[in-house]
Amino acid sequence: MKEGMNRREFVKASAAAGLAVATAPNIVKGVDDRKAKLGFIGVGGRGTGHLSLLLRRKDIEVPAVCDIKKDAVDRASELVVKSGRPKPTGYTNGEEDFRNLVVRDDLDGVVISTPWEWHVAMAVAAMKAGKYAGVEVPAATTIDGCWDLVNTSEQTGVPCMLLENVCYRRDVMAVLNILRQGLFGEIVHCECGYRHDLREVKFNPGVQFGPGANGEAVWRTAHSIKRNGELYPTHGIGPIAEYLDINRGNRFVSLTSTASKARGLRDYIIRKAGENHPNAKIEFALGDVVTTVIKCANGEIVTVNHDTNTPHPYSLGFRVQGTRGIWNDVNGSIYIEGRSPKEHTWEPFDSYLKEFDHPLWKKYAEEAAGAGHGGMDFFVAHAFVESIKRKVQPPIDVYDAAAWSVITPLSEQSIAQGSTPMPFPDFTDGRWMYNKPSFAFGEEY
Repeated sequence: MKEGMNRREFVKASAAAGLAVATAPNIVKGVDDRKAKLGFIGVGGRGTGHLSLLLRRKDIEVPAVCDIKKDAVDRASELVVKSGRPKPTGYTNGEEDFRNLVVRDDLDGVVISTPWEWHVAMAVAAMKAGKYAGVEVPAATTIDGCWDLVNTSEQTGVPCMLLENVCYRRDVMAVLNILRQGLFGEIVHCECGYRHDLREVKFNPGVQFGPGANGEAVWRTAHSIKRNGELYPTHGIGPIAEYLDINRGNRFVSLTSTASKARGLRDYIIRKAGENHPNAKIEFALGDVVTTVIKCANGEIVTVNHDTNTPHPYSLGFRVQGTRGIWNDVNGSIYIEGRSPKEHTWEPFDSYLKEFDHPLWKKYAEEAAGAGHGGMDFFVAHAFVESIKRKVQPPIDVYDAAAWSVITPLSEQSIAQGSTPMPFPDFTDGRWMYNKPSFAFGEEY
């Protein structure tokens, strides 16, 4: 599907793959004794985190792991063996060896934790091979890539889950609970973003990036050189999309993006290595602060901010504003008209977190203890595994993956065209008007 197209031929999900996939995460009784057989593509830092966490479960088998670095596969295989499971088959024969992993007949799903530009190809290959695709964020970096994910999932009948962990953050889920109980009234405006000082990530070690660097500096820094846009939207927009029932009675309609000048990375290089260092001469495309405003079909607006090149504490900058109340995560505060003790005065969110703790957290808090990112990694991995075992659509599905990830290329186009408004594709082909909200109702998983 080419960029700018709004419709595509819908192929019924039952036409291929033979998976009995439901349209919502309904509970299927008697699945506790089932196991999910998983392959892992990419076992660097993030992939190893997923693997280590999932190996804590008794209902997981790991027949295969893949990475272009043999030492990474060796470390991952050792983890599997130490957990009491058989040594997995390793795939290390170049960038395309993942294709040999996904066609194995002893896998139910694959966990994809690789550089962004590989996500679509790997998820598409997995779905075409009949395997659930669990893909790290963002799911795609182009509009065509988003369509490829949607079209492949529809044509094969195989689900794709975006592994967006922040949707399961404890305070985020408590706010979802508060919202659904009506305390905020009608939501009119939300804010979110990705405010994370990544200078030491993009240059590691020192001011090095690309081949020979460490970690994400090998590949992530190149995006800051070549691209100007909202490059990492899903941590912020994911929870907001669930609050606003995006793809389920509401949708993103259009966005406008604006970028500041790019100064932060060059300043960092000069202070670390001096003006004469070769990297000090690089012209970075990514503006230090990118601001995107999204209009929704039901009348809400969402402001998204991307800021990874300047010094500041980490924050996703959540703000949920309704006709009766407001929540702000930066200072951990809330105000509910008629309920807060003092008019026009913030109160701490702590008491609300205790009172409105989401049922999922009440059910699984002990199991989530020690999991990455404050426990929320447990929930996103748990949801993926349970979806496989129950043969149902995951709670964060391919339409969410596309609608949240497409913000990046749309923002790039908007900035390149002088902050021109850009329309969102309707990846659901109109079904958003009839779909019902399904994320995190009760204790499903």
